[in-house]
Amino acid sequence: MDSFVLTLNGKQVEFEPGQTILQVAENNGVHIPTLCYLKGCTPTGACRICLVEVEGARSLVASCSTPAEKGMVIHTESERVHRTRKLTTEFLIASGKHDCITCERSGSCTLQDLAYRYGIDTVRFETTVRPYEKEDVNPFIIRDFTRCILCSRCVQACQEVQVNRAISFGYRGPHAKIIAGGDVPYHESDCVFCGQCLQACPVGALVEKKARFAGREKDVEKVRTTCPYCGVGCQLELQVKDKRIVKVNAVEDAAPNKGRLCVKGRFGYDFIYSEDRLKTPLIRENGEFREASWDEALDLVASRFKTIIEEHGPDAVAGVSCARSINEDSYQMQKLFRGVFKTNNIDHCART
Repeated sequence: MDSFVLTLNGKQVEFEPGQTILQVAENNGVHIPTLCYLKGCTPTGACRICLVEVEGARSLVASCSTPAEKGMVIHTESERVHRTRKLTTEFLIASGKHDCITCERSGSCTLQDLAYRYGIDTVRFETTVRPYEKEDVNPFIIRDFTRCILCSRCVQACQEVQVNRAISFGYRGPHAKIIAGGDVPYHESDCVFCGQCLQACPVGALVEKKARFAGREKDVEKVRTTCPYCGVGCQLELQVKDKRIVKVNAVEDAAPNKGRLCVKGRFGYDFIYSEDRLKTPLIRENGEFREASWDEALDLVASRFKTIIEEHGPDAVAGVSCARSINEDSYQMQKLFRGVFKTNNIDHCART
């Protein structure tokens, strides 16, 4: 069987049928910048940043949506490619308010990276700002339409990754806008605030409300952990500054969530710093609670269980394993009730 081979920047490489030029380049260590491309979603080729030169083609082609073909000769860094990417980046910068002074995404903004990569210190085109006010009426996400580049990544994240279908494109031409429902604020739409759009946005158009001015990505330490809210085990990337969590992202390509999160996993970390959190066991005596050690509290619980079972039998007790527990803890709890207490009165709470 003939192998599938093309030439990439002067080097012959093999590829699998059905792969795009972008995928072939990534598999061979060649970086092609992108803005609208979102892994796992249908490529749109809308931003025109990933253009490459294919010998024999009449024009540059979008590598994210162009299938690789046998015998192709591809140049990803030619002078023509650089010139076109620079021009496109300038148009995008001129399409809105893209100053970086107080932008939360400064240091982690793809548009900023492109401007630096192609040496853009001045923009030759007149800036046009879309006539839409900033939306910050919900508790989680700020939508700044003046920074939106209409790359469609948020729409893809909502419709293809999370399949919530809460946002889409609205209007046309200079009035084009990413809308929720019939162009209503997020909190009045079908949005469930999973925040997938927030993680997908490559610029400062969508930022987390609680994280504003708490620490830019370049200033934080990233810590991987497991979400505490249920037994699924979603993988989180905590962004930590001064020993406090300032933002949470999903870990891309990590099982089981594969870059996805729910509203609790992404935004529900405030409880960690609540002054009302119990930090030690409490025992009620004479109608009042007093602090106790873990050994004292566990000994008390064990003795009460023994007394109840001795006086009323094993079916007088029952257990409910919390949905926030990991599967291993739930297994140990049912083993305790069935093997030690000799009862099948054990269940699992599905509510989170």
